[in-house]
Amino acid sequence: MTSTPLRADAARSRERILAAARRADPKDLRLNEVAREAGVGVGTVYRHFATAHALVEELTRDALERLNGIAREAAAGPDPGPAFETALRSVVDLHLESGGLQAVLLAAQDVSPEIAELKAATLAVLHEVLRNAQRAGAVRADLTADQVERLVCGIEYAVRLTPQDNRALFVDVLLAGLRPTP
Repeated sequence: MTSTPLRADAARSRERILAAARRADPKDLRLNEVAREAGVGVGTVYRHFATAHALVEELTRDALERLNGIAREAAAGPDPGPAFETALRSVVDLHLESGGLQAVLLAAQDVSPEIAELKAATLAVLHEVLRNAQRAGAVRADLTADQVERLVCGIEYAVRLTPQDNRALFVDVLLAGLRPTP
């Protein structure tokens, strides 16, 4: 889909909006507050982003593209078990770096058609990575991709709750639970 280029002043306003939104918690994004922080009218924010979720989608575009790269690299890996583990660790890291990624991945509907397409393609490859690891006997066969996605979200939440960085420990525990029982 080709979009019309923005006028210079509109492009500057859009960049100020995105910069202000990046300083906010994506889970508590309020378009009125973003407008005030960006020094633009709230109508300007709504012209660029019809909803807070649309703004979060744009803020996480880079993270979603990086997630797509992680998924493709894991799918191309020669050994599905280690590829799955490496991908899972990277996915947790990416969730922690990009506070809005969880909301975009779990959203039932996407605002941007480009984000919807990228998300669908990425999730399809991640599901393939899981299936490959399951077929190789590295991951329990009774788990669905949706369940693994929610476990990753739980790990993200648990890491954010603790004052020290327990990321590696929590991911190790998650991986141990995902392995087949003897």
